[in-house]
Amino acid sequence: MKISVVGLGRVGSTLAFALSQRNFVHEMILVGRHREAAIGDALDLRHAQSFVEVPTRILAGTVEDTAGSDIIVVCASVPMPQNMADRAQLGPGNVRLMRELLPPLAKLSPNAILVMVSNPVDLLTYFAIEFTGFPAAHVIGSGTLIDSARLRHELSLELGIHSDDLRAYILGEHGNSQFAAMSCATAGGEAIDDTPVRRELIERVTRTGIQIMRHKGFTNYGIALAAAAIVQAVALDTKHTLPVSVAVKGFLGVNDVCLSLPAVVGRGGIERILQPRLNETEAAAFRASAEAVKKQITATRAGLS
Repeated sequence: MKISVVGLGRVGSTLAFALSQRNFVHEMILVGRHREAAIGDALDLRHAQSFVEVPTRILAGTVEDTAGSDIIVVCASVPMPQNMADRAQLGPGNVRLMRELLPPLAKLSPNAILVMVSNPVDLLTYFAIEFTGFPAAHVIGSGTLIDSARLRHELSLELGIHSDDLRAYILGEHGNSQFAAMSCATAGGEAIDDTPVRRELIERVTRTGIQIMRHKGFTNYGIALAAAAIVQAVALDTKHTLPVSVAVKGFLGVNDVCLSLPAVVGRGGIERILQPRLNETEAAAFRASAEAVKKQITATRAGLS
């Protein structure tokens, strides 16, 4: 299993470390804007392999070295604006970056599964399908996987049930229009009621990413492990159901946009997109999320021409 991590900022470096501990990566290529930093990460991670049961061959490389990758994870991004309040601010710059970066990666690894982590992830997942020419099933955005994990964590503290045993999703945009699909939330087959207290909890969860950035200037651990979970599901063909950004085709009448829905992830990438039974309020929120991302797509495309 050859995996390439493209973009070695805090998220990419943390992801590389996480993957180096998973015992299924045979070769990992690290590609970053700053060659010296990539070499440093590769050396540091190589030395850490002495403590890993199944060591990974780790190399600092260039785009050309990614040839033949089974999975490519893209964490590359333009610099974040100071005091960034909305991930959408990164959209125009990152779409231009992906227009340069993704076609050669796709040409060198035509059978790879592409995992998009850079923000705004729904916008970039949409354009990644276009720029690479890959089947939509082979392009996975990290989407609301991290948001859903945050929700399950908070619910687990309130309910006294391990977060792995909760089925609760945040869906739609990984951004301001995301929403919690509480009508589908369960624990052991028992519904998790949508109470005022839990609504307050959800509001906190949706602000968590920006809150973390305000405290330390970036997020890395949670999103890196979320990306690692997607990579593992593909590499080991686990068929886990994950809320990830996918090309939406007809769900609730929505088309031609990428948003998060529960999807079965395996060696073929997105192997099945599930269609949760949302209530009327949640269905309206999903459609509103689609319109929000479509506006980003339209505005960004106008800037590209």
